[in-house]
This record gives sequence, C-alpha cells and structure tokens, in this order.
Amino acid sequence: MSVFHSHLNSAIAILKSYNGNEPFHLYVKKYFSANKKFGSRDRKQVTSLCYNYFRLGNAVKNFSVEERIALATFLCETKSSDFLKTIKPEWNDLAEEPIKEKLSIVFPQFSIQNIFPYKDELSEGIDAEKFNASFLIQPDLFLRVRPGNNKRVTGKLAGAGISYKLINENCIVLPNSSKINDVLELDKEAVVQDYNSQRVAEFIQLKTTNHKLQTSVWDCCAASGGKSIMAYDINPNIELTVSDKREPILENLKKRFAKAGIKKYHSFVADLSNNQAAFSAQAVKFDLIICDAPCTGSGTWARTPEQLFYFKKDLIEKYAGLQNKILENIIPHIKPGGHLLYITCSVFKKENEEVVTYVTEKLNLRLQRMEILKGYEMKADTMFAALFIAA
Repeated sequence: MSVFHSHLNSAIAILKSYNGNEPFHLYVKKYFSANKKFGSRDRKQVTSLCYNYFRLGNAVKNFSVEERIALATFLCETKSSDFLKTIKPEWNDLAEEPIKEKLSIVFPQFSIQNIFPYKDELSEGIDAEKFNASFLIQPDLFLRVRPGNNKRVTGKLAGAGISYKLINENCIVLPNSSKINDVLELDKEAVVQDYNSQRVAEFIQLKTTNHKLQTSVWDCCAASGGKSIMAYDINPNIELTVSDKREPILENLKKRFAKAGIKKYHSFVADLSNNQAAFSAQAVKFDLIICDAPCTGSGTWARTPEQLFYFKKDLIEKYAGLQNKILENIIPHIKPGGHLLYITCSVFKKENEEVVTYVTEKLNLRLQRMEILKGYEMKADTMFAALFIAA
C-alpha cells in the first residue's frame, strides 16, 4: 500500500468516527495524540483530506467517503499532487485548471449549487452561487494592526520572510497557514481579526474628540473580546464593561486584555437570555452596547466546513429566538440617544434582517444603518451589522 492510500484510509477512518459534536480541529488533534504513528507531514495531509471532504457540504452525500475525498481534493486544491496522481490520475493533470473548468468536468455528477442547500434562507444581497463557491477555498488570515504598530508589525513579518499584503494601513492579509505566533506579540502589536470583523469599526459610535470624552460601552456577549479591543483602540478613554455567560471565557479575556494594555474595565458573568440574570445593576445605562450575538456562524463555515456538513435547519429559528430574547433584556440599558450595535456572523435573514424588524417594530429603536459585509469574494468571513439609536 502506498503512503497516499494510507493517508486516504486514515482520513476515512477519522471521518467515520467523527460525529460533529465538537470542532473538528479539536477532535483530530485528540485522534493524533492517541495514534502516535503519524508524523507531522502525515497529520497535515490527512487533516487536509478531511477538511476537503467537509467542503463539499451537502453535495453528493450519496458518494462513498473515498469518492467524496477524491472529488473534493480535485476541486479544492490548486496544484497537482502525488496524492491525486495516485488516487485519481485522470484528474491530476487538470488540478491547476480554473475552478469553472473543473466544475464542468465533474458536472452533472456534482453541482456547486448543492453545497449550501439553504438558498431561500439567505439574507438579501448575498450571491448564492459565489457563496457556494467560497466553501471550496480556504479563507485567508487577517490581522488588525493596533495603533502605532504599523512599521513594527510589517517589519517583523518581512524579517521573518512571511508574505503579506496590506488591505489598508491597519489591515494585513496573509495565507491561512502563516506562522505568526513566534513573530508578533499578538494582542499587543496586532490582533487576529477577520477583515469584515474589522469593518465593524465603521459602525461603532464613540465620542472620539481628542480621546478625552468618556463613553460607556458594554460588550455584552464579549467572547474573545475582539470588538472590545477594537473599541478601545478607537478611543482608549472608554468606560468598558464586558460580560459573557461562560466564566472561563472571561478568565481568558482577562489575560488577553492584559496583553492589550486594557487595565480599567468591569466584567461579569450573565446569561442574557434570562431576564432575571440579565444585569443585576438595573439602573446602569450605556452610551453604546455591542451585541455580537450568538448565531449559527454560517458566515464563517468556510473556515469550519464541518459545521455546514452537520448543520440542522431548525437551528436557525432557535438562534433567532435567542437573539430576540437577548436584545429584549439589554435594550433597557441603553441611554437615551445611545446606540446598539447588533452583529452576527450569519448569512441567514432570520438572524439578520428579521431581527432588525423585531428591534424596530417591537423594541422601538430606530435603525441608522445595516449592511451585509460580504466576505466570499475576498476569502474572508461574511457578517451582518446593524446600528440602532435609542429615543
């Protein structure tokens, strides 16, 4: 048996044992830890085959695992390879053809339209065909350079021989496989943050005159804290409050804020879907509430394609209901004339435009701006942002 057939068989075994209940990168890491026979190159190749398999989403689910891996490798990879030469030699010579040519070769057995089967659920303005095609491509890695660190960051990347491009003076794009942890002081000099997550800064309403006017900001579903750090970088004088329903998340956030130089902030644990636990200090109100809401994450599935593969449609309604409940509980804490910034990394209208309708019609906030931040044309995540103002 060739090493490539061995890689294929290993990928098949992993995929058949995986059930989607945890992120695949965690599962496969544990699998390799329990199976020490795999060298670093073997692990990389097998993992790549698995991710290619997931990138076909809901298409050709009637194919065998081996057939799906071969097809996915042909469509997702951009260079010929010894693996494809061994497993499917008639496709290997065509591996460097444009994706449109590849799709014509495998049609009608495979149609790109079947990767993402929820076209009718998409937010307005999303190109379904381009969105489907994005699943066949690994998204890029994006950095947001923190204020005053532009020359330092680009100098370190260049010195380490890491290729990069500047999208603007603060946004850097790199190949996803770039090893930057030992090159940059992450969170101090630059933050790993998707391009469209960085664009959310366009919606953040803060008093920034000379950075002396204080603005109270509550990042109510803080998670990793990327939006909080971005708000701080816009105006270091903000009065920052962060919350999450998971205490370990806030412990990790504490470490990240320390690296970022954020010393003055308040944090608390709260399940904001529960009105009784929403916020004990009922009199506290904020100039800006950032709600990066729990969602399906469908705009990021090109990074985690296993989530598309295992997704159940009824989760859309579940998340939309959760989002409405959270908003009901946090909106009373906006000052008159203050703002709510609602964010999802979802492509579903029930989590996006329909939530906006709920906020304006039922919760009496006025919409100032909303936008689908499309990432599928530039190897980035697709997000949604809506800015409201309270009466």
